[in-house]
Amino acid sequence: MSPKMPALVLASTSVYRRDLLARLGLPFTAVAPQTDETPLPDEAPRDLALRLARAKAGAVAQAVTHPVTHPVTQTKAPDGSAHSAAAHTEDTVVIGSDQVADLDGVPLGKPGTHERAVAQLRAMRGRTVHFHTAVCVLRPRTGFDVCAVDSVAVTFRDLSDEDIDTYLRLEQPYDCAGSAKCEGLGIGLLARIASDDPTSLIGLPLILTTRLLREAGLDVLAALRAMPR
Repeated sequence: MSPKMPALVLASTSVYRRDLLARLGLPFTAVAPQTDETPLPDEAPRDLALRLARAKAGAVAQAVTHPVTHPVTQTKAPDGSAHSAAAHTEDTVVIGSDQVADLDGVPLGKPGTHERAVAQLRAMRGRTVHFHTAVCVLRPRTGFDVCAVDSVAVTFRDLSDEDIDTYLRLEQPYDCAGSAKCEGLGIGLLARIASDDPTSLIGLPLILTTRLLREAGLDVLAALRAMPR
């Protein structure tokens, strides 16, 4: 990696976000943000996604720039190898992200259990749900701190209880907001997706992410050109 390139850190333990960011071809470290994801009273879903993305990025930025007062308990590269957070203290770009499903202004998070997933899909069948995915990019050395949201409108088919139960038992998407994986069997639950970015619904809108990285001074293509071959 070029010495002029800042270290890239993903403030997430999500395998979906890690796999998406890996598509860009840049080395990065994934760090657990350890933030409370409880919604605030009457908090709008879009606002919740933005707040959590900012909180995750901020927590990890503090951890990698102040490892003594904000220790990182575990960091891993995309290949699973361990890295020291101290290696990222000089110049780091941190990406935080969060996704919240929005059904008529009610936030739907990760169900966690089969029963909650059944309830979510029953509520969403025949309806259009907006999935708000927020991205926050921080570069502490320069003071860059920008967050934005990409939203996707997803219309679900009028699913039967049998369809819902069969899908959930086959794919078990209990760690996904809205209880469905569009990149897997969950696509069979849907009637329509309206989106400007095919990666947004999976968990990290790469069009938005690469734009924010450029604004932060990390141009993906330029960085790849500068990397030793």
